Amino acid sequence: MKKEVCSVAFLKAVFAEFLATLIFVFFGLGSALKWPSALPSVLQISLAFGLAIGTMAQALGPVSGGHMNPAITLALLVGNQISLLRAVFYVVAQLVGAIAGAAILYGLAPYNARGNLAVNALNNNTTAGQAVVAEMILTFQLALCVFSSTDSRRTSPVGSPALSIGLSVTLGHLVGIYFTGCSMNPARSFGPSVIMNRFSSAHWVFWVGPIVGAAVAAIIYFYLLFPHSLSLSDRAAILKGTYEPDEDWEESQEERKKTMELTAH
Repeated sequence: MKKEVCSVAFLKAVFAEFLATLIFVFFGLGSALKWPSALPSVLQISLAFGLAIGTMAQALGPVSGGHMNPAITLALLVGNQISLLRAVFYVVAQLVGAIAGAAILYGLAPYNARGNLAVNALNNNTTAGQAVVAEMILTFQLALCVFSSTDSRRTSPVGSPALSIGLSVTLGHLVGIYFTGCSMNPARSFGPSVIMNRFSSAHWVFWVGPIVGAAVAAIIYFYLLFPHSLSLSDRAAILKGTYEPDEDWEESQEERKKTMELTAH
């Protein structure tokens, strides 16, 4: 575990998650600002979030896996794809990155366009229960897309995982905006809420819905549809970050990291 944390590759990966989430949140929230001359459309916001996630996945995916989403990170932990310590560091980096991205946008946006900085909220008389289920479904499809498009065990052509994931995020927003403003990502919801100091009584929806939806996707994909043939000791070693301890960490993680890289095959 100490070997993993102290490696340069680990530190680079954590920083990459911070930077990628910062840029993703900045561009995503920026597309939803309420400019007096031209209010944003659902299509514009959806494409901006999708393009932002796809661009960052292509650029920084090889460094960290390009999660940019605590729900995806925790789902990969459930699927026994990353260590517990890496998951904790990733989630913290993502949350801090989201706050930084929202803060930069807040400082740059004129007061009359800033609005509420696209803080997620229940829309169109959606109840909390309906919102949770909607967020679960939206994130479920995203997580399945991430897992399948980045799985190195696949022999069939998968095209560009970054493009696939970007389109998956766009798809979710095209529907989810009407329910909740579309989160699918606790960091995306947390960042602007911190900066605007606006935590509604339904803020938990944007944590529970995405995390549960992604976790269910991980269970179905990694344990039911495409299970890994690993022993219990190997699975425990992955969780502790000590898998193949006799090898250099970067070399020992090369093959498994490919399952999370979001670059074209």
